[in-house]
Amino acid sequence: MRRPFPTALTSLAGSAALLAGALTLLPLSPAEAGTGHGSEVVSRDVVFHVENTNATPVACAPDDKSYVLRAELVGPRREVLGSSVPRLNVLVHDLATGSWFWHLRGHPAYDYAGRLARSGETSLVLDRLGYGASRLGDGNATCLGAQADMLHQVVQHLRSGSYDFRDSTRGTPAAEHVVVQGHSVGAAIAQVEAATFDDVDGLVLMSWTDSGASSRAVDEASRQSATCASGEDYVKFGTSGKDYRGLLFRTAPGSVQRAALARRDEHPCGDSLSLGQMAATSALTARQVEAPVLLLFGGRDALNRGTAVKQQRQSYTSSTGVTSHTVRGAGSALPLERSAARTRARVLDWLSGLPG
Repeated sequence: MRRPFPTALTSLAGSAALLAGALTLLPLSPAEAGTGHGSEVVSRDVVFHVENTNATPVACAPDDKSYVLRAELVGPRREVLGSSVPRLNVLVHDLATGSWFWHLRGHPAYDYAGRLARSGETSLVLDRLGYGASRLGDGNATCLGAQADMLHQVVQHLRSGSYDFRDSTRGTPAAEHVVVQGHSVGAAIAQVEAATFDDVDGLVLMSWTDSGASSRAVDEASRQSATCASGEDYVKFGTSGKDYRGLLFRTAPGSVQRAALARRDEHPCGDSLSLGQMAATSALTARQVEAPVLLLFGGRDALNRGTAVKQQRQSYTSSTGVTSHTVRGAGSALPLERSAARTRARVLDWLSGLPG
């Protein structure tokens, strides 16, 4: 004899268990635990189906094949598991890092996405194609123009809600407004995407100047290009762990630097080989960016010349508003430097003036 009611209960319980297992509750600091703030902040794995194509002005040729990008949605539970998000921040990493740069597990004070979530902001922490969980067999099969194109596809998927939780058929929230935040080359990708497709509501660009790279940055880019031109598919940022840390950090705690070094990985040669084209295109398209822009720089950034900051600020002639700030004493990796709280405060204050 059939017993549908207990079976239904069993199915419901199983679904609830699956959902609970898929959610990650972010750890609280002692102060947060004492007040109860942030207790509803969660992260959830999501996937995006994209085409590795290039419809941007960056002169480079990807393989035009289909891929899956993996990411995490980090924010208040009511937004991550709801039907819509008033504003969603897409966090775009550099060549030197990956999604971990924005969501550094085990270091709550330097978990940029987690801290933004405790202030009510929802973020997408993305592994670009060829990085982290977004696997790519041939590192020469993509390039920075394609990275900007795929970012555009992600933005469109977020606006429509047409992406998936990796472990569930539960519907994903659609974003009413999208702000893209990028670090270093990730900022250049964000800028070219916004200039080409005009589909974002704001840009936060950290540690990037279109024509102000330091001699040390130029040397590093040349070294990577030479390695890739010799036939390699992937290349590491920095000649050594010490060099890597010196390029990114100035004041980051030793534990944070060691965590970053443990996550240092090779990145696609297609990205390195198209860096020159990306920089040139970024400079040409800056004046086409219409969205409001927040520029953030480290006062002791090893990768950018301080004298280029003013020129960068003046590049966005079509933007509805440009704000800039230099964090005194900080290196390139602003969310991971000791001044990380000041960086986040600047971003949150700026976001408060945007729709959403």
